[in-house]
Amino acid sequence: MALPSVVPAPASIEADGSAPFALTSGTPIVAAAEIADATEALQSLIETRTGLRLDTREPADSAADARAIVLEIAGDGAAESYRLDVTEASVIVNGTDAAGLFYGVQTLGQLVEPAPGGWQIPAVRIVDAPRFAYRGVMLDVARHFHDVATVKAYIDRTSALKFTHLHLHLTDDQGWRLQLDSRPLLTEKASATSVGGDPGGFYTQDDYREVIDDAGARHMTVVPEIDLPGHTHAVSLAYPELSEEPVLSDHIREIVRDYGGELPVNRVPYDGMAVGFSSLKIRDEATYEFLADVLGEVARLTPGPYLHIGGDETLGTSAEDYDYFIGRVSRLAASLGKTPVAWHEAGTATDLEPTTVGQFWGYVEPIDGMDAKARGFTAVGSDQGKLIDALAFPRAAAAEAAWSPAAGASELRTWESFAARVGALAPLWTSQGIGFTPLDGIPWAVEVAAGADRGDA
Repeated sequence: MALPSVVPAPASIEADGSAPFALTSGTPIVAAAEIADATEALQSLIETRTGLRLDTREPADSAADARAIVLEIAGDGAAESYRLDVTEASVIVNGTDAAGLFYGVQTLGQLVEPAPGGWQIPAVRIVDAPRFAYRGVMLDVARHFHDVATVKAYIDRTSALKFTHLHLHLTDDQGWRLQLDSRPLLTEKASATSVGGDPGGFYTQDDYREVIDDAGARHMTVVPEIDLPGHTHAVSLAYPELSEEPVLSDHIREIVRDYGGELPVNRVPYDGMAVGFSSLKIRDEATYEFLADVLGEVARLTPGPYLHIGGDETLGTSAEDYDYFIGRVSRLAASLGKTPVAWHEAGTATDLEPTTVGQFWGYVEPIDGMDAKARGFTAVGSDQGKLIDALAFPRAAAAEAAWSPAAGASELRTWESFAARVGALAPLWTSQGIGFTPLDGIPWAVEVAAGADRGDA
């Protein structure tokens, strides 16, 4: 018997072919008032998928309900874990904590399917918990700016796949995206451009707080990145005295030749694709006064534990200067009460702050000597989302590599299973307005006719 499709693959899923739970407009959601966030999330999921707006009831008022969806927090088990039991008579989602309940609700939303004349949830028992606590997705708003509404939609979509951290790439050669009171020229003079001449933009501090709050409501932590000491051409527009002249290598000239645009010039906005040419002045104390202001303010604005300091593709910085800079700035980030995060190249620094977390870019595992550069520090991967729905979906579903049992430890962790389960999400994603790319090799599900309310509540 085929198992219901769930992404990420759960730790344990069992189905015995029993009669499904009939979902109608009269189905109540039974939940205590203190877990209203989970209740509202489920209401929204079901309404988007089916058109049904379910009422909610307090547990004390629901003893006589024959058929109900019950949400509860038990408080025992691994962090972020949940249990989901569906029978013909009831649906019970039991989370160890608020995050676990949220993830159980997301799984339940994936199980809703059309039935003759209505909607149903197949009888199933799921016991689930994450394999890794850090499950990160990246959004680059520096090369192409995205407004707050778009970022919040991205949070909503990726948190449903059980991501826990949103890595915001806030600064790069093409633009500076976060308003800072200590250095106002950064957004006044360095935020108006994007790659290819697209409109720029920036987040006010209220915008940034709104993003953080929205992420927090979905159990996601924002990880802000201020990319240093390279990827800093935008700084030259606001504080040119802190920037070295661009290093125009043959590689930079090739990129300009192949992708168009102009060669970078200090104090001139840059909208090209080349990287690695820019650098702050490593031996100038004014640079570190600037960074104390910038990183200090970003740290104060960000409640999460992480502060990403970049460190990648610094072709315009000598190895000696890079080593000095990374050691000093990683210690600065730590002194601000944050765990420094840096790209894998930072692992070469001899005086790296010991608490620094390393991040491989562009690869699932280290290749071409990246593991040697990363040396011994704790490392995490990243799923780098760019223009957003079409490139991030179905790609973001690969989040199951961080949530689900290891490949080989579960029969669900095969390409064939993954492709089938992702394909089954097509109707849900379509109802949510997710403009995913229907890649070849995935059997995308098509619903001939949407279900209708049974009307027999």
